[in-house]
Amino acid sequence: MSPTFGRCYDPSGARYGVPTYPWKFAPDGLATRRQLRARGLRPGGQPIAAQVMRRSRRRRAGVAVAYLYRLALAKPVRPMTPGRTAALAKAMTARRTCRQCGQVAPYCIPTSLGTCVNCAYPTCP
Repeated sequence: MSPTFGRCYDPSGARYGVPTYPWKFAPDGLATRRQLRARGLRPGGQPIAAQVMRRSRRRRAGVAVAYLYRLALAKPVRPMTPGRTAALAKAMTARRTCRQCGQVAPYCIPTSLGTCVNCAYPTCP
C-alpha cells in the first residue's frame, strides 16, 4: 500500500492518531528532530505534534514517517560540559582499541570483525 496524497493528508488525526501531512506539506511552526538540531534546539520532552509521510522503497511497509515537534515548545540544546567531553573521548578510544592486541587503531574497529584489520587478516610470511 503506497501512500497517496489523500492517504497522507489527515490534519485532524482521525486515521493515524496524530495529524498527518504529505512530505513537504507540513504547516509552519513544526519541525523534525534534524531541523530542530540545525537550529540548536531539541524536543525537550514534548509529545509528537504531527507526522509527515512519503513513499519509500527501503521500508517494509513502503512508507517513511518523520515525526514533527512544535518549535514554540522546543528547548535549546544542552551545552557540552567537560565531563561529557571526557566521557565521549573515552568511548571513542574504546571503539578504536583492539581486543586482541590492545593497539589503538586510527579508525573505529568494525563490529563485524571485533578486532583490528591486522589481527583479523594476518599477513602470510
